[in-house]
Amino acid sequence: MKYEPINNGLFVQNRANFRQRLKPNSIAIFNSNDIMPTSADGTMPFRQATDIFYLSGIDQEESILLIYPDAKDESHREILFLRETSEEIEIWEGHKYTREEARQTSGIQAIYWISDFKKIFTTLVFEAEHIYLDTNEHIRATVEVETRDLRFLKWCREQYPLHKYERSAPIMHALRAVKSEAEVALIRKACEITEKGFRRLLPFIKPGVMEYEIEAELIHEFIRNRSKGFAYEPIIASGSNACVLHYIENNKPCKDGDILLMDVGAEYANYNSDLTRCVPVNGRFTARQKQVYNAVLRVMKEAKQMLRVGNNWIDYHKEVGKVMEGELIGLGLLDKTDVKNQNPNQPLYKRYFMHGTSHHLGLNVHDYGNKYHVFEAGMVFTCEPGIYIREESLGIRLENDLLITRDGNEDLMATIPLEAEEIEELMNAR
Repeated sequence: MKYEPINNGLFVQNRANFRQRLKPNSIAIFNSNDIMPTSADGTMPFRQATDIFYLSGIDQEESILLIYPDAKDESHREILFLRETSEEIEIWEGHKYTREEARQTSGIQAIYWISDFKKIFTTLVFEAEHIYLDTNEHIRATVEVETRDLRFLKWCREQYPLHKYERSAPIMHALRAVKSEAEVALIRKACEITEKGFRRLLPFIKPGVMEYEIEAELIHEFIRNRSKGFAYEPIIASGSNACVLHYIENNKPCKDGDILLMDVGAEYANYNSDLTRCVPVNGRFTARQKQVYNAVLRVMKEAKQMLRVGNNWIDYHKEVGKVMEGELIGLGLLDKTDVKNQNPNQPLYKRYFMHGTSHHLGLNVHDYGNKYHVFEAGMVFTCEPGIYIREESLGIRLENDLLITRDGNEDLMATIPLEAEEIEELMNAR
């Protein structure tokens, strides 16, 4: 791993929190992700399943975590099963966890090779009454590939059909929505790396530069700061491309007079950041561009004030929508009378601002969280309003990451240039 070692106290505490929510005499299993194939003998880069990482810190394929708080043998109350290495694996793939390294990383003392899993699991599962299995219950998930967790679920239910099965996902969604200080520190580090990338870009952007050249500058800065790279597919969208919400081709030239929208973020130690900035390719906003930019910025500032303890997802987005309506009327994009008479279930502002304002952020870019739960201290949200005017080939989105605190919130990206005048000043300081 490129990142610095994480104190295993984070994972020890995460497991303790998880155990407290289990029913008596329950066993829970978490699997690593697969290494996904491409074609021929190619594979995609490995990215660990976030639940097993959250609970163990183990960042390696072919790993299983077993948690059984009521096991008769105390040494079996939490067990890690790892891929056994060999001289051949060391030669072809490199180093894998030793037992001692796994203990240091996770804080778990019982470490076995994965070849021992079925034998040990069989001795434990008949003592247990409930089996907790992990599945992907993210509301935006589209799962077309069978994961290790799903394969295990099928095998387990075939082998042990009379046990009572439970879902780990609701517990993980509740726990992971609220970040510990150690997690916030890792997200903060990801934000700091993202800032370095953004500041690197400001003197680089000019008419004629290609979108992919900007992407290349970012990946260079991210990796040299111990990141694996982008937290998600980067959006480097100039001109009309900025009106395509998930534009990822990044293959067009940046033209004089255009706005460049960059939705990018670095990961660090599997934790993510999420930033959006819009800059004028030639270093100066036109009057209209600045007018729209400042309208989005005002919405962002208003929305940030609503990210506080006690608010809730549904009311938050309704209030942001009202603020956006006022700005769109001021820009001449909506008529005040039409807004007054609109269908409240189909608000007119959605023509120009069609996505949500915020999402949870953490080990997943769109992290776990229930939209019906009130906001709590420790939650980390993005704040990302936007206005997209396709007929003007102009798209503006601004985004920072915020930590909700007991008395308000902290902007984790507060030092990243945001005001239009500061952007212009930095771009013309070359």
